[in-house]
Amino acid sequence: MKLTMIAVASSLVMPSFSALAEDMTGMKMDAMEGMKMQQETKQAQVATADGTIKAIDSTKHTVTISHGAVPAVQWPPMTMAFAVTEDQLIGLTTGDRVSFSFRLEGSKASIVSMKK
Repeated sequence: MKLTMIAVASSLVMPSFSALAEDMTGMKMDAMEGMKMQQETKQAQVATADGTIKAIDSTKHTVTISHGAVPAVQWPPMTMAFAVTEDQLIGLTTGDRVSFSFRLEGSKASIVSMKK
């Protein structure tokens, strides 16, 4: 009995859903421009900074740098680890002053280039 009632109710409701879906094809998307802007700003951002290498961890592929403020990403001065490739570490050691650029994707920062 309950299954019969559910089947009848479903058959009455389903046509209204398809009618709503048909109406969406003519929907204006002008107000959606702001959403495109938000998605574009979430793309990887590249910034530059100067700092001092505090640690190198070649097993985790990270370099820890104490750097100054980075206005491009609204960061205050801090010490943090950046993802790095082995090739980017060639010739660098703890204590070196470096200029570097990094890509910020969400909360992950990866070195793009780095030089003494």
